[in-house]
Amino acid sequence: MIVRRTGVAVPIRAFALGKARLADELGPVERAALGRRLADRVIAAAAPSPTVVVSSDVDVRAWADARGVAVVGDPGTLDAAAAAGCAALRAQGCTRGVVAHADLPRASTFAPVSRDASLPIVALVPCHRDDGTPVLSVPLDVDFRFAYGPDSFRRHVAIARELGLGVRVVRDPDLAFDVDTPDDLAALVTLDNMAGATQVPSAK
Repeated sequence: MIVRRTGVAVPIRAFALGKARLADELGPVERAALGRRLADRVIAAAAPSPTVVVSSDVDVRAWADARGVAVVGDPGTLDAAAAAGCAALRAQGCTRGVVAHADLPRASTFAPVSRDASLPIVALVPCHRDDGTPVLSVPLDVDFRFAYGPDSFRRHVAIARELGLGVRVVRDPDLAFDVDTPDDLAALVTLDNMAGATQVPSAK
């Protein structure tokens, strides 16, 4: 019997360099600590699915190793990292890959974007600004072209349709909320469901 599995790929360039847009709110040490805590949340949400972290950073690789998570090298861009993560999942026998950003403080499960299995459907979660794509789920037998950056949600929808794939937009408030700006950081502080789980470090 063929077991159809969904795996999760989490690109992380580096903890220390992340969240540069929060530099006025948090110092580099605090931003790195926040990055680790948010990534912990994402990895926990991915369980028990096969999971791979895409990074070449020494600290990130040590963090992933300590959690028993497979690591592949970062090719240098987010688009290439997503493709590398999906290739690693395909090599593990997965038929669907979920590419998740590492800064999702409310993530608890990726089930909403995993149900399509190997069907020719792309499932996307637009961010809470309806701009980015914090979570993107693709069938792994298709050479999907990732296109992250501003307005990536609409580009990913267009790419899926160009490939003849179905599109399922998942409006999930927990998976949609990522932490990129000072306003996001302020909202994170007020999240009752995150109390005691992902505490925001003190501002510098």
